[in-house]
Amino acid sequence: MTRPAYPFAAIVGQEQLKMALLLAAVDWRLGVLLRGDKGAGKTTTARALADLLPRPARFVNLPIGVTEDRLLGGMDLGKTLKGEPELRPGLLAEASGGVLYVDEVNLLPDHLADSLLDAAATGVSTVEREGFSAVQEARFVLLGSMNPEEGLLRPQLLDRFALAVDIFATQLVTERREVVERRLAYDTDATNFVERWAEEQAHLQHQIVVARSRLSAVRCSSAMLERISTQVCEHGVVSLRADLAIARASCAQAALLGVEDVTADHIDAVLPLALTHRTTRPTQPPRSPRSSPPPNWTEKSEPPTGKQADEEAAGAEERRFSAMPLSTPELRWMVDDGRSGATAARRGQAPGPAIRVRKSEVPAELDVRSSVRSALTETGQSKLRVQDLYEKVREPLVGSRFLFVVDSSGSHAARERMRAVKGAVAGLVERSLRRRDEVAVIVFRGESAEVLVEPTSDSAAVLAALEYLPTGGRTPLAHALELAQQFINEETLLLLLTDGRANVPSRTADPWADALEAAAKIRCAALVVDTELSNTAFGKAKELADVMHAESISLASFEAGYDLPILLKSVAK
Repeated sequence: MTRPAYPFAAIVGQEQLKMALLLAAVDWRLGVLLRGDKGAGKTTTARALADLLPRPARFVNLPIGVTEDRLLGGMDLGKTLKGEPELRPGLLAEASGGVLYVDEVNLLPDHLADSLLDAAATGVSTVEREGFSAVQEARFVLLGSMNPEEGLLRPQLLDRFALAVDIFATQLVTERREVVERRLAYDTDATNFVERWAEEQAHLQHQIVVARSRLSAVRCSSAMLERISTQVCEHGVVSLRADLAIARASCAQAALLGVEDVTADHIDAVLPLALTHRTTRPTQPPRSPRSSPPPNWTEKSEPPTGKQADEEAAGAEERRFSAMPLSTPELRWMVDDGRSGATAARRGQAPGPAIRVRKSEVPAELDVRSSVRSALTETGQSKLRVQDLYEKVREPLVGSRFLFVVDSSGSHAARERMRAVKGAVAGLVERSLRRRDEVAVIVFRGESAEVLVEPTSDSAAVLAALEYLPTGGRTPLAHALELAQQFINEETLLLLLTDGRANVPSRTADPWADALEAAAKIRCAALVVDTELSNTAFGKAKELADVMHAESISLASFEAGYDLPILLKSVAK
């Protein structure tokens, strides 16, 4: 017996999330992206929405490893082998009228994500296979969830989601207790628990049915549309999809509340849902290369004293060099070590579009046309033999994450070293990134480390952040390595650029011991770039590399270029 889904009405808190899903239930065109922590209830709430929709409503969980034929539809293999070729529907058509849920949508290959979002926007799915063509209805509520730590969506795909909600597990003790109490009650007796919430569930379901029926009658006046466009422009959003999403969500909100005219209150309620993923936190504003950095990037609000004052003075001249335009040395780096296919298999992630076919007695993905053609050529019949089988070969689409952890403290700010560091990093970003690669930058100086650039494939944003990298102050190396652990995944290559002179403790009174402890917890391919000058060398960077089981090279070698495939293979061993 199938256990009933957890009731939507029983979800504790998460008001923004519930509002976004109810709006999507009223207007299926409002696809929702759920971003947030593990264990925050994203999947539970998505399943609960499907149970709330008017019957019949299916909940289709799209696996990350899905093939294009399974997603869009393809040839019915059984009937084709009998000489009666026929198309079978894909998951998009099967989800029509219900909920299509994509967990870890950020890991879905781009060509599948494009097809999925096109169908979600138009309500139809077009299938063309082996000379056959069919148009199938695909009106479903699209829900995608992701943990930003696993990688980000391309901006073009992110914009295709009408609404987005950032979800965090509550930190209120009373709410957390209530969540656990309800979940335990559901696990103990799901049927009885669902019955307790049946009345509220029925009320919400009726509200959705009525709102759907009156949605077409809701009016959004020219004045309200002007208010929407004004808000979008004030937030610096370029895409017109934002205006359309706000207008549709406002109409759905009005329909849920039982009114026929959209008001400013409806717009203000849905505005964050439509703009949160279309506006980004600026790293640094564009500036002329000749202008000097803002004072608060290089100077502390309080005058330094003692040893800190000496370090600031030693780095004062370098801060003038660090504001110069970046030099970009020619780097010879290409990351292609053959691990992509293996990693894709570990994740269950589908590879990219089919690029060729090959014979295989045990095909992972059968290519019907080539197999039938082989049978007809060899035997004159469409009955397939093992030796006739062909499989599709697809392009792998797994990218790498380059995590730069950059020491910009006073001890590191010797003459022109920061300019060399920034130039070498910029060279990698500009010349070596593939389409699905990501870059994140963490800098450390003063009392703590900070994330200068979240994981992104936007190389222009990374270069803009690096151009005016703040310098000077103490060296909180341990904190930087602890912060870096939050951004490490299976495809991460960490590049630590430092002289290793830690002088800010993290967990104990010994800054260097704290740094070594944090370094020992790094679990990914790594490269330590020793930025220390040879005549003042203490060998701290080499010690860090040994603890991390990483390669260690000099800044000069880093500038000249380094063979990353060899590095990755040596670390994998």
